[in-house]
Amino acid sequence: MAKTVDQLFKLGANVIYESADGMHVSGHASQEEQKLMLNMVRPKYFMPVHGEYRMLIKHAQLAEQLGVLRENIFVSENGGIVEFTRHGAALGGKVTAGKVLIDGLGVGDVGNIVLRDRKQLSQDGILIVVMTISRSSGAIVAGPDVVTRGFVYVRESESMLDDAKQKVRQTMARCRENRITEWAVLKSQIRDALSKQLYEKTRRRPMILPIIQEVE
Repeated sequence: MAKTVDQLFKLGANVIYESADGMHVSGHASQEEQKLMLNMVRPKYFMPVHGEYRMLIKHAQLAEQLGVLRENIFVSENGGIVEFTRHGAALGGKVTAGKVLIDGLGVGDVGNIVLRDRKQLSQDGILIVVMTISRSSGAIVAGPDVVTRGFVYVRESESMLDDAKQKVRQTMARCRENRITEWAVLKSQIRDALSKQLYEKTRRRPMILPIIQEVE
């Protein structure tokens, strides 16, 4: 709900959301305290900080009521730039800002894709398909073998994993018929076919990692 109110304020709406009681003010200045500070300082420029967007808007509206010019009030978010020159101040562009993740010896090198993969692994596990194919014919020489971690208990899911192996064989045969030899395409075909089959049986989407080796 709080995010919705913030988005409405960003769109320029006037949102009436306060309740008469139960107002959370712990650790924050009250409206009268904000008025006192504004009257004491009498700023030419004003930029409210700390709090969610709706709180910044309310603080800015209070400053305008107390005489700060609207064009001199800047409501910005993390990463927003306010440029001050001898001619005045204005909102500029944006810089990268936000959380910096520390992972082992790495600082800030864990991106959204890595976090997404970790989340998927923690929820649905991983299934690895290993096989060896002939470089000349594209036929399967060994495998496919299926290794799974965090997805299903192997001893209780042998039938489903056997079906998965059969699906891989069928997919590889279809790729041979269509003369598909690029590894990236082969892996994508296997991943798509298995993902659909496993979801139909388990309603889970494990990370599927095909490993293909070639021999003469």
